[in-house]
Parts: sequence; structure tokens; C-alpha cells
Amino acid sequence: MMTMAPAAPLILLLSGVLAGVNGAFDFGLSTKCVSIPKELGMCHNVGYTEMRLPNLMGQTSLADAVSKSAEWHKMLQTGCHPYARTFLCSLFAPVCMDTFIQPCRSMCEAVRDSCAPVLACHDQSWPEILDCDRFPAGDDMCLDTLSKEYQYTYKEMPKPSCQGCPLIEMSYSYKSVLNAFCDNDFAVKVTLSKTRFTTGFPEYVTEGPVEFIQRGLLLPYDTHNMLEQWLRINENCAHRMVRHPRPMVYIIVGDIQHGRVVINRVFQWQKRDSQLTLAIRKWRHHKC
Repeated sequence: MMTMAPAAPLILLLSGVLAGVNGAFDFGLSTKCVSIPKELGMCHNVGYTEMRLPNLMGQTSLADAVSKSAEWHKMLQTGCHPYARTFLCSLFAPVCMDTFIQPCRSMCEAVRDSCAPVLACHDQSWPEILDCDRFPAGDDMCLDTLSKEYQYTYKEMPKPSCQGCPLIEMSYSYKSVLNAFCDNDFAVKVTLSKTRFTTGFPEYVTEGPVEFIQRGLLLPYDTHNMLEQWLRINENCAHRMVRHPRPMVYIIVGDIQHGRVVINRVFQWQKRDSQLTLAIRKWRHHKC
């Protein structure tokens, strides 16, 4: 069985993306090896540099493969599963070997189980054409899933989830902020901004370091990335929080529920408002 190291983390609406895929791909079809083009950016640094055409998505030209793969950019950016990029690239840009190497069914199931809820957040469902039953069960050579040790580590890391947007609070007292700190697992101060990549999609990012007021179960080395993934998954919430070109500063308060990060309160930082500053200062000695 063939394995690969985890690829970097998957969204866009998927309507029509997979319309050309044939579940019974003809593996006897004459193919050729070509270099993975720079435009197929999601499949760079995956452990190989040449791909086969036609690919396992039924595309016969590089232009078509590049066009269709771009439509998965937003899903990849949410980081819904560390193997999502490897899974997609094994279909869009299969490694150039003597035979096609498909993803194992277990890989498909792992990616589906983590990424389908993200698709549902954007009113999409896991495409029928990617029914995991169409992939080999693992008896034949195929791309295997993560190691058990890595799966455990990944499972234990707090992950952002799809949720309803919390109210952005602009008027509050320091006492209500302290109550929010008491009622939740974590509280952080963060600066959010919006930029636009060459794909044309807006990207919501955190600027500078994340300031921990209450860390709770958050992992210090992963919180910056986790918050950006939350913004990508809950893009409608991110749009409300970053309404202007200028950066916005917030105190974000939330819980870790069954390994899922849920943001419950969002306080907008007002430069001339001393209530948040007072709440943070009093929190050091506050007893809930």
C-alpha cells in the first residue's frame, strides 16, 4: 500500500465542478506524462512534479484541469482536513507512474467526514460523484490515510466549526465583559483585516500576534491558524466583522465543545472606550 506525507490543508461552491467525472474511468486509456503547471498551484510540493493526462477527473487538457481545480481553492483554504489537498491532487494531477494510483477509500472517507460539514455550512453537499465506495478499499495499491499517531494528534487539536454568527457588541460594561470571560473557556484579542488574492476571492486574516486574555484549551502555536480557518469556514461572519478596508480589533470569547471551537461573544475594541481595558486589567484578580 502506498502512503504519502500529509499535504498542507480545502472552499468554493461546488455546483458543476464534478460534472465531467466518469465513475468508471477507463484505466486502459492511453495517457501521457506532463509537468504540473504553475497554475495548478494546489498540487505543488506534494512529493512529485509530473502528472498524467487524462486525469482521474476525466480532464484531457491542462487548461481544463487548472480551471476546474481552481474552484476548490476556498475549500482547501479552510483546512478542513490535512489530507484534502492530497486527495484532490491524486484526482486532478495523478502521479506519473506505470499505473494510476487512486486514493484509498479510507482517505476519501476521512476527508469527506471532515470537509462535508464545511460544505454544508455553504449550503453544499458532498458530491455524489466522489462517493467513497468508488475507490479501492486498500487491498490494492492506493494512497493511504494518515498514520494512526497523526490521526490521533489531529483529532485532539481544537478545530473551528460552522456556526451562527455571534452578535458584534459595540456597547458594553466591563462587568458584562468579565461575565463573558467567566462563562467561556477562552478569550483573545485579535486584529482582523481583509485582503484579496489573485483568485479574486476576499481573504480574511489575522494581523500580528494573538493576545491571550484567557487561553483555556486553545493551543498557543495553533490559535492564529485556527482563527483564520474559522473566518474561512464562517465567511459570512467574517464579512460582518471586517466591513471596511481598515483592520478591526476585537475581543473574541468562546468555548471548546467536543473538540470544536465555538465563538460565543465578540466585542469590538473602541479606542476611546476604557471598558475593555478595565475588564482585562480586573480579570487578572477576578474571581468568577
